[in-house]
Amino acid sequence: MILYNVTVKLEFEIEKEWFKWMKEVHVPEMLATGIFQEHKFCKIIFPTGEDGVTYAIQFFCKDMEALEEYQKNFAKELQEKHKSLFNNRYIAIRTLMEVFD
Repeated sequence: MILYNVTVKLEFEIEKEWFKWMKEVHVPEMLATGIFQEHKFCKIIFPTGEDGVTYAIQFFCKDMEALEEYQKNFAKELQEKHKSLFNNRYIAIRTLMEVFD
């Protein structure tokens, strides 16, 4: 199984709007691709930042081929939507992990 982790640090001022949009729009769109079987939505509580808040959104898919399909067919459009709404008010870091159990 592959874990696609997106860690997002954002300005305090946009947290409520961003959180609502992520839960109501973005995460459902990610799951609607059919690539990811499950997800976890986490707020990082330590360490805390003085200049923003950080979340980790984790999406699980069956293998690298599935993730490559997401990147080829869906990633650009979904990431552009996020960028158009919250441009220059966040930093996103994407990582891939292999899950053993």
